[in-house]
Amino acid sequence: MEAYHNCVRCMNRRVRIFTNDGRMHEGVITGVDSHHVYLRTDCPRNQVHTSAFFNPFVGNQVLTLSLFTLLAIALI
Repeated sequence: MEAYHNCVRCMNRRVRIFTNDGRMHEGVITGVDSHHVYLRTDCPRNQVHTSAFFNPFVGNQVLTLSLFTLLAIALI
């Protein structure tokens, strides 16, 4: 529940998220529900995109992360 409240507190702000598997993601938190946090990332247009929410006209993608895998959130 702590991860959920931390994500809600950081809504619409640029963050760096670290996960339990050692990955780091940067972007803006655009949404949070009881199981996931939604992170809008800046992604170059020529990079391969794996998210179903990629918008080719904007050049951003929304990354869905499980709240259970979050290790730390830092404002940047």
